[in-house]
Formats: sequence, C-alpha cells, structure tokens
Amino acid sequence: MNRTTLPVLVVLGAAGLLLPVVPLSYAAQAAPAEQAVPVLNGDFADPVMKGDGPTTVGIDFWTGLNQRYSPTASGRTDGSHGVALQKDGNTLQQRLRGVRAGAKVTVSYEDSPAVSKECTGEQVVNGQPYAVTGSGGPVQEVTTAGDPDRAKGTPGKGRWTGRAYGFTAGENDPMLTFTSRVTDSRTHVTCSPMVARIRAVEVPSALDKTVDKTRLGTSEAYKGNDRESTLHNAAAACNGENACAFRPDTRMSFRYYDKARVIGEAFVNCTRNTLEHSRLLSYSERSHDSIAQTYAAAGLPLNEVARLPTSGLRAEDEKRLKERPMAAQFALAYENTWQRPWQWFSSDERTVVERIQPGEVSWVEMQPSRERVEGWFVSKKDDYRLHAVIDGPSRVVPDRLLQRTGPMSEAEKQRCAAARPMTTTPVDAAAPASSSDKGLLKTSAPTATGARSVHRSVSLS
Repeated sequence: MNRTTLPVLVVLGAAGLLLPVVPLSYAAQAAPAEQAVPVLNGDFADPVMKGDGPTTVGIDFWTGLNQRYSPTASGRTDGSHGVALQKDGNTLQQRLRGVRAGAKVTVSYEDSPAVSKECTGEQVVNGQPYAVTGSGGPVQEVTTAGDPDRAKGTPGKGRWTGRAYGFTAGENDPMLTFTSRVTDSRTHVTCSPMVARIRAVEVPSALDKTVDKTRLGTSEAYKGNDRESTLHNAAAACNGENACAFRPDTRMSFRYYDKARVIGEAFVNCTRNTLEHSRLLSYSERSHDSIAQTYAAAGLPLNEVARLPTSGLRAEDEKRLKERPMAAQFALAYENTWQRPWQWFSSDERTVVERIQPGEVSWVEMQPSRERVEGWFVSKKDDYRLHAVIDGPSRVVPDRLLQRTGPMSEAEKQRCAAARPMTTTPVDAAAPASSSDKGLLKTSAPTATGARSVHRSVSLS
C-alpha cells in the first residue's frame, strides 16, 4: 500500500531538514588508508640513561628487562638506542595503542648482532636468532646479519639491517613481542640480538555503522601493557576531577540517523468527512555507553565509579552529570575536538495540525539524529586506559519528524466497519409497531424560564 509522507516542519511552517556540510571525520568514509600507529618510546630513549650501557633498567612503556645501549655504543647515528634481547625466551613487549581487531599492521624496525664486548667471534659470525610476533599474526623467525672478525673484549660497531613484519590484529590493542632465540648457555647475557627504531603503520578495519546503540561492544581496561580482568580499577583511577583525560578516536566516531519510531497515537478517520485538529507531541532521547553495557553483559551491578549519565532516567542522569568526573572528562574532550558542546539527553515538544481525509490514517514518526564517539579514558600517568564507546543525541543535525497519512490497513477497515454497541429487544423483537402516540399527549409549557411543568402529561378526554 502507498503511504504519503510530509515533513512535519512543512506543516509547522519551519525550515527544511537538509543536512548541513559535515566535517570529514563524519562524512561518508572512503576505503581506509594507511595510518601511523603510535609506538611509545620507539627509540628506547626513556628513561634517560647515563653512560653508554649496557643497563637493565626498565624501558618506559615497554615490558621486559633487556640490555639497553646508548646510540654511540649501538653504532647508530640517528639518536635511537639499541636494545639487546638477552637469552632465549626473554621478551620485549608493547601494546599498539588504538589498533582495533582486524586492522592490517606493518611494523618496521632495525636489527643487529650484539655489540657487547663479551661476544666471541663464533657467537656473532653468522648472526643471532630472535622472533617477532603480533597478536593474531604469525611468528616470524629472524636472524640478524653476521659480524665477522669480532674478538672477545672488542665492542662491535653494529651491523643494522632494516626489517618489516606484517600481521592482522587478532585483538584490540595487539601486543607486539620480540623474543630472543639465543640458546647457548655459554653466551654472556649481553651478547644477544639487538633491535632499534620501532615504527608501525596500519590499514584500519572498515568502520561498521550498523552496530545498534544498545550493543556498543565490550569495553576493555589496561594497566600499562597488561589487560585488566575488570574495568573497576581503571574506572576508579579516573574518578577524580583531573585524574583522566578522554582521547577520542575521530576515525571511529560519526553521526547518524537512528531508526524511525512512531510518537503519539495513530488517528483513524472512520467518518465521511475530513477531520482537522491539533495535537501536542512530546519526545525525548537518552545516551548509551559501552561501559555500562559491559557490566550488564557480565551480570554485574554497575559500579558507582563507572556510572555515566546514560541511565535513561532524567533525574538520575542530571545527578550523575554533576557528580561523575568521567562525564566531565568526556564532555570536555568532545568540545575541544569538535568545537561544540556534548549533550547527554534531549527532549522537545511540537504541535502538529492534522488534516485527515475520510478512510485515511494519520500518524507521526521520528528519526532522531545521534552521534557515536569512541575513545579512551587515560590516566595522567598513562598507566590506566579504559576504552569506551558513547552514543548520544546530536545537537548538530536536526531530528527528522515525519507527518504521515495513508489508507487504512485491513484491521483498521474492519474496526471502522464494526457495529456500534447495541442491546436487544427480548420480547417480540421482530413484531410490527403496534400503535402511534402522535397527537395523544401534550406537555404544558414551562411557567418560567428554566422551570419544568408540574404535570408530566395532560389527558385529552
């Protein structure tokens, strides 16, 4: 059946509903292009070291105790430090922040046989083995270049070779791992393969805009490179006015129109005449977040520190808006990024004039405009990170209100054809009328305005 559709703003005499020009991050997106991935401290320069090394102090943002050498001792001229991986099984690890599952990642770096003066010529002449892997990717076995003519007691000058390793991320924030394969028990701990200048790029997986706002995915929390078993510690770390900052990922953020829904009642004109009337429509929108949905999916009560203004109860959300630091952290980051304020909830009223033809139905539908923002709550020390997706009503694009009329459905036609409520005549229901009372009785006229006759009837005889 055909139904006619009229924008309600035409009825109301308001402006049209054409979408305004949108920022590139919200526009229809082309195929993802290669993008840089932040590798924190990829030159191994922090913390600042004294002397040339080797030192075994932990390297900022990396997991694993390894031997670090200064650029000079590593034989490098680009200012990056070299890190020796020690013996078999020892690892050097970092999670690649912001990379989502399904992304195609390429890691570039350089390797060299050990420069340690503890190495014998035999240990480095044919290069040294190690492995590199990323979560979800293959294990790539590598052997460094050889360093002939080395003698114990003489430091090497570094024979650096450019390498590349590609993989498809099998999880969010995949772990990049270098593992030593040096197995000779006689090898000194410092005489092991070295890596330097770690860089990465990715081709991100396509953004899926079909995910429903009530199923935003599972939030994740990390402390350094370790995944937390719950969100509680990370949320608690952000439960202070300036404890965390929200960092939106503009690549994964967009605005959209939600599914249409009917607001108010449907009016059915069963009469033979055109009906015209006005009615008041009220509607509201709320926000949703993946943190609360993660708690719910696990069957856990939402912890106090993790509550954002997304309960759907206006009074409760206004209370959370004032009391929850994470709400302010998110709103501030949103405003700084897109130069407009965020709104957690919205409501409005409209008066609609309806003109309904005989045999037609009139109703109003709404398509709310919404925004989805993905990103991270990051503590000031960058030790805790909490991933979140937040979906709320947009104040950039107007909602769509559609005033609609159209033919009745079969059920509505049957309703209009139904008999009006009646009762029966239990005796002689089909018998003809027995007589007429025309002219038999008359009623006295009232004696005063509003007064009733004192007689109910007057006999004619």
